[in-house]
Amino acid sequence: MTNTRMFLTMLFGAVFRRRGRATMAVVASMVGAATLFCLAAVCLEVPSQMNQEMRAYGANLVVTPIEQAGKSKAGIEEGMVEHTTEMVTSKTPARYATYRYENVRVNAGSYLMAGIDPAKVHELNHHWSVEGGWPDKGSVMVGEDLAQTMGLKVGSRVSLSYRASDNNGAQTQAAGDGDDDDGQSAADKALSKESKVKGVEFRVAGIVQTGGSEDEIIYGTLADLEGLTGTRRGADVIEYSSSAMGEDLTAIARSINEMTSMGVKARTVTKITSADTHTIAMLQTLFWLVSVVVLVLTFVGVGTTMTSIVSQRRSEIGLRKALGASSRGIGTEFYAESALYGLAGGLVGTALGYLFARLLCQTVFERSLEFNWWLALASVLLSVLISVAASIRPVRRASRIDPALVLREE
Repeated sequence: MTNTRMFLTMLFGAVFRRRGRATMAVVASMVGAATLFCLAAVCLEVPSQMNQEMRAYGANLVVTPIEQAGKSKAGIEEGMVEHTTEMVTSKTPARYATYRYENVRVNAGSYLMAGIDPAKVHELNHHWSVEGGWPDKGSVMVGEDLAQTMGLKVGSRVSLSYRASDNNGAQTQAAGDGDDDDGQSAADKALSKESKVKGVEFRVAGIVQTGGSEDEIIYGTLADLEGLTGTRRGADVIEYSSSAMGEDLTAIARSINEMTSMGVKARTVTKITSADTHTIAMLQTLFWLVSVVVLVLTFVGVGTTMTSIVSQRRSEIGLRKALGASSRGIGTEFYAESALYGLAGGLVGTALGYLFARLLCQTVFERSLEFNWWLALASVLLSVLISVAASIRPVRRASRIDPALVLREE
């Protein structure tokens, strides 16, 4: 019989002869692995999903143009929008939407209208409650407060007109005789001229409710707003929903503001970013505190079990040392035995931890949870390491057993 085969025979023989103690060691490792994997899976996956979900509650970074006194409002040109977006997305993914604001007339009243890309704004603001649908060509979406004031409902018709004087001279070119070379088609110019005199009729596609200033704005497509005003210009606001948080997001805003030649300024929406960061930090802190407690309990449980096993095998250890077995060889056997307990407990515990984590995510957080193989591997290896570390003290006691004293007691 080879040394390796003899070693394995003695190892598995020791395990099966003391199944009760072995089961206790496996259970201790299993509970630790299950708890740690469950906590880690939840605290790694849920904050990530919460971050994505919070991004649906609006922008966390806003970019606006730096207006200069005495000059007409030009907004942020398309090329600058692309350049700013590249700076924001160079570190982390981000969604964005642009807004152009103009004052329009409904009867004798002046109201704010936003020209948007409905698809991008919808993707950025999933929390908006919309009755009906989002605007498309020839239709608008009206804020709930404004709709109540004007008595509008989904399907109603509303006539909008534009006056340059209502916008503080922002569109001096649009108020001219139409000979500017802004790339407009003849149909757009005709529509603009008609809107100043008669107004253009739009269908109300939806009523939006947010509980904020959006409830007092009329939303239409950018193309319709350009046709109504008779001019094309840059955006007044770019809103970004970035995956960056805390200092990373502040650094992005700072890098934009440092580029003074860009003619734009950026600011973070602290209400969203601080809530996001605070919630995730609380979850991670809770994870580390509970993890430390679980690690200590697992260490104590495995260590106590291994101490009991060593005490039961005291006579066997003394006899083997009397027959010539080295302390190193006996120690290696005990370390392998504890590693085996940790491996078995880690495998079963990791599987149970995933089931608990998946159940917790579905019932409490209402989210799905994919199996993380790297986390599972780390859980099993940690379980083995804890078991081996917990057996160091009992093994040292076993290596110091005097065979003469043990045999004399027998």
